[in-house]
Amino acid sequence: MSEEKSSLHPRNLHRNSYDFDVLIREIPELKHFVFRNKYDNLSINFSLPKAVKLLNKALLKHYYRIENWNIPEANLCPPIPGRADYVHYIADLLAESFGDIPKGNSVVGLDIGVGANLVYPLLANRSYGWQMLGSDISEKSLKNAEQILEFNPDLKNFIKLKHQPNSDFIFKNIIEPNDKIVFTMCNPPFHDSQEAAVKGNIRKNKNLRHAKIKTAHFNFGGQDSELWCEGGEIEFVSKMIHESQEFSKQVLWFTCLVSKKDNLSQLLKLISEKKALEVKIIDMAQGQKISRILAWSFVPLAEHKNYQV
Repeated sequence: MSEEKSSLHPRNLHRNSYDFDVLIREIPELKHFVFRNKYDNLSINFSLPKAVKLLNKALLKHYYRIENWNIPEANLCPPIPGRADYVHYIADLLAESFGDIPKGNSVVGLDIGVGANLVYPLLANRSYGWQMLGSDISEKSLKNAEQILEFNPDLKNFIKLKHQPNSDFIFKNIIEPNDKIVFTMCNPPFHDSQEAAVKGNIRKNKNLRHAKIKTAHFNFGGQDSELWCEGGEIEFVSKMIHESQEFSKQVLWFTCLVSKKDNLSQLLKLISEKKALEVKIIDMAQGQKISRILAWSFVPLAEHKNYQV
């Protein structure tokens, strides 16, 4: 019996240890990166970008029927279990609004900063049948995401992509006047400079390899826009909260990941100033990494059930 990762969401398909025999059957190339660790368990070296990419490719194919998933070397290669957790916690949030988890394409979600990997829309649609819109400021990333959809034509009616031409905006240019969005989601840039992003990735690689490393591999990502922005996480999420008020009648739940716990008090104060009616902090853990989902709504709770689903 494989060991259960109890910190993951109860509906997460990745709570048990990876079955590498099954995953190698899906993506045979993965076998070159699998070895027995000191606990005599099969594993991969998570500091190697190609190993992580092949693992993701196998997980997406086996559990979510995603064919030919691929990303350029420069782009974010996300850990699938953690990304799946965000989707499942959003489902729980919507269940509180509607009385049960709403399924099917009447639920429209928006992923801000969808990236080349397209992971959140893929997981959201395959898990709950939701319709997803993904936005990004990088046309190169969107082109790769579009190629993933080309290999999975059954998803093209459920996942749409849209370019954000202005990095000063988050929802503007993306949400149209007649759109009704049930939820937004976002994994914002964490660092406040390229230098900080590089240093952070070197630290991550050191932890993974237990060795001295002077250059960053970016095994989990990526491009500048994915890793850092001026002002870092606090500035990005603050901008999102400011702008959300303008779309308060078109979105039921705004949500965003917040990595730094110390940022919460300032963000909660801003949400209060914008007069949001519902606010939630949802803790989320994957291994030793603790994150949280910040969610807010301008729609009165009594009106949630009737919100176009």
